Order: sequence, then structure tokens, then C-alpha cells
Amino acid sequence: MDRRTLLSSLGAVALSSPLKAQEVPSWSAPVLDLHWHMRRTPEANLAHMNGCGVAAANLLTGGNALEAVGVLQAQNPHCFPSWFASTDITKPEAASILTQAVKNGASGFGEIKFHVAADSPELKRMYALAAELDVPIMVHFQEVGHTPTEGTFASGWKRFAAMLKKFPKTKFIGHADAFWANISADYAEAEAYPTGPVVRGGVTDRLLGDYPNLFGDMSANSGNNGLSRDPDFTKDFLHRHQSKLLFGSDCNCSDGRGSNTERAAPRMRGKCVARETLTLLTNATTPSVFRKLVWDNAHTVLKLPA
Repeated sequence: MDRRTLLSSLGAVALSSPLKAQEVPSWSAPVLDLHWHMRRTPEANLAHMNGCGVAAANLLTGGNALEAVGVLQAQNPHCFPSWFASTDITKPEAASILTQAVKNGASGFGEIKFHVAADSPELKRMYALAAELDVPIMVHFQEVGHTPTEGTFASGWKRFAAMLKKFPKTKFIGHADAFWANISADYAEAEAYPTGPVVRGGVTDRLLGDYPNLFGDMSANSGNNGLSRDPDFTKDFLHRHQSKLLFGSDCNCSDGRGSNTERAAPRMRGKCVARETLTLLTNATTPSVFRKLVWDNAHTVLKLPA
């Protein structure tokens, strides 16, 4: 289905504040947002997608969201072709909950964000389950807390090669601060969002090149920051890993134009992460590579019909 047809389906649910057509960006290819936390109403979900020119979204859910997912997919099947499930992986029933979610139609696990090490028994159990069910698992890797009490999530990214070797049939989707900060070889876990030129040879760059079962989610301030800090490096990075990277937004603005972003990272306040990153990708790639990053790769990883 072409982008024009997909975008037209966004009008299936009336928006409270319709956007003028000229305000919607026109990207060179249809866009699937891999990292979209499902919002409370169909209108809220569609408002952001419509505002930033995203044609489809992979819904990230928690708890018992099957009914809400069903409503969205029934009303707009082309806008919401897939969804990921998440649950508290420290609980003994986690495996049965996620297995049932896949039986109910979930395309993967995620976002998995818990205060355990990346090579903990809890996460190893999830990696094995994802391989058994043949679905991808999206993990939030974070080594530096954003607040004094936040803590870390899936810590130990620098030693993650051992997990990629141990679980070769698991499709890992890396996300968040540590994943993106480690594109640079000098990252020392001193800050969440380092700036300045990238030192080549970073862990993330190497692992993407060495392991076919690792993919990267370009969402959030973390992805945008990593891709914004060194334009020359980014152009080469996107070209080399054009089949391993997937666009996502993880954006908390309400309208696809940067409204209601008071809780966003300071550099993203007043901005839509989706618009910012899609503009960056447009400027740093060719149209054919752009299409792979924002559409084709997600369809391959999620096993969606093109």
C-alpha cells in the first residue's frame, strides 16, 4: 500500500484539532514508527501520527492491553499493523504472559525496561523465549540514571556480545541511552547523552556490524542525540548499517509538532522527536536508504507484508 493511501486512513477517526494539510511533512517514503507507546484514546494516537506524517506505528503495550489494541486495529488496520507486549520480567509468570500475548497476535516483546543487568537470569529467560517464539525483543539499555533515584536498566551493554553469541536465534532490538552513547569508543558511563565528535570503534557500532541478530531502534532523545552529535560519522554509520536500523519516535509530544513536551529532555522541549529524527535521516541519507530505515527494515523484522 502506498503512502498516500496509508495516510488517508488516518482520517478514519476524527481528530479534536485537525491539522491543515500543508502542516504535515511530506517524507520521501512512508514511515512506520517502531517505538510508539500506545496512548489512551484512538484520537490521541492518530493526532501525533497525523501531525508528523507517520503512516503506521508498532504499538508498545503493557499489562492487559489486548482489548485496546483490538479497537485500534479494527478501526485503522493499516495504521496499527503490529504490537509488542511487555510485563514485569522479574515475576515468575512473565514467560506465560508474554507467550499468551504472542498467541494473541503480538509481534514481539518490548519495551523491556527493568532494573536488572543485561545478562541477568531474568533477561536471559526472555531472550530464550523470544527465540523460541521467533519474535524480536526490544530492550532499554541505560547505565546512568536521569534522576538521583532512577537507577539503571539492562546495565552492562559493553559486555553484551556474550548474549548475542549465546542467543544467536534471538532478534535483539537495542534502544536507549547506553546503546546510543556507545556508538563512540570513549563512552565512560559518566553522562546519559554525550555530545561532541564520535570516536570510531564504539561497542554499538561494532556489534551492529558483527552480529546479524542485533538491530537498532533510532527512537527517543537518545537516538536523536547519538545521530546528531557528529554529522560526518552519522552519514557513514547510517550507510553501513542501513539494513540494521529502524526508525522509532518514542515521542511524548501530543500533536506531532512539539506541543506538551514539558517532561521531555531539555534539548527536545518544544519539538517533536519524530519530525526531528526524520528530518535528520532525510538530510543524512539517500531516498533509497531512507526508505529502508523508516519502512522496509521494520517490515522485515516484524514480518509484515510490504
